[in-house]
Amino acid sequence: MVIRVILALLAGYLLGSINTSLVIGKFYKVDVRQHGSGNAGMTNTLRTLGKFPAMLVIVGDILKGILACVIGNIILSDTAELYDSIGLMIGGLGSILGHNWPVYFGFKGGKGVLTTFAVIMMMGPLIGLILLSIFILIVLITRYVSLGSMIAAVLFPAVAFLMGNEIIFIIFAGVIGFLVIVRHKSNIERLINGEESKLGAKKA
Repeated sequence: MVIRVILALLAGYLLGSINTSLVIGKFYKVDVRQHGSGNAGMTNTLRTLGKFPAMLVIVGDILKGILACVIGNIILSDTAELYDSIGLMIGGLGSILGHNWPVYFGFKGGKGVLTTFAVIMMMGPLIGLILLSIFILIVLITRYVSLGSMIAAVLFPAVAFLMGNEIIFIIFAGVIGFLVIVRHKSNIERLINGEESKLGAKKA
């Protein structure tokens, strides 16, 4: 059991480490970590390379989260007595860790929001849609993508609790939310200092 949990986590991590924004950036001979916010994610890809590369990042980051969950579920297919979605959870967590700290790119990755969203949708589609609605509302009001992401992340365990999920899922939600906040440390500082870039703002 323990070995298979490690395998599911490792498989998710290696898959998550395929950072889509950095892979796509290679075709443009641009490392997005050297531009804009310095983050290897969709928002910085949009600002640095444009809409089409950003769309590819969205697709890639979501797909790897889904695939990691599926692989984890296959590896841990007979653990329903513990928790029927443990495979999805472990594989998905691995993909988020891989995206944030990718072994292929010097452990310097993105913030994992899209991959996290894909994992949440695999775990609980209704919760995912509720958090997406909160994210969209915050971004529409403030135009801060980072703020929308963080508020949705903080509310993830609360929504999971209010919807009557088991304690293991609520703990998982708390861990995922914490990871999102940790990766947004620089954004929090810029928000406090009034220096955070707004969605749609022109590059300097």
